[in-house]
Amino acid sequence: MRKMLLIIPAFVLLSGGGAVALSNKKAPEPVRAVGEPKSCVNISQIRSTKVVDNSTIDFRIVGGKTYRNTLPQSCPGLKFEDRFSYRTSLNQLCNVDIVRVLHDQGGRLTEGAGCGLGKFQMIEKIAQAH
Repeated sequence: MRKMLLIIPAFVLLSGGGAVALSNKKAPEPVRAVGEPKSCVNISQIRSTKVVDNSTIDFRIVGGKTYRNTLPQSCPGLKFEDRFSYRTSLNQLCNVDIVRVLHDQGGRLTEGAGCGLGKFQMIEKIAQAH
């Protein structure tokens, strides 16, 4: 019976039509790159962050700009936990720095996987015609 239960979800996913029904994942908003990527952003300029997926973090900066950081490798648990920490001795967060996934363990945050950052690419949303 256990084999049957494992085969059914795989078949549903492979059939194509069932994949949407199994996932309530919202498609990311379409964006475009603006200018050249930067190696660093000033920490004092960061107003908020948004974890897009396990390898993408958007940094909202003073003045309404958003810089997207695409990590070179997927960071396990990043999207699920939706939070991370970082340490730097500078006043900048750079592509050589590491973020750590924060896990909630009984109301206490603990650091998990460490993941390297990529470059910071300014992005802007693409207006969609309805």
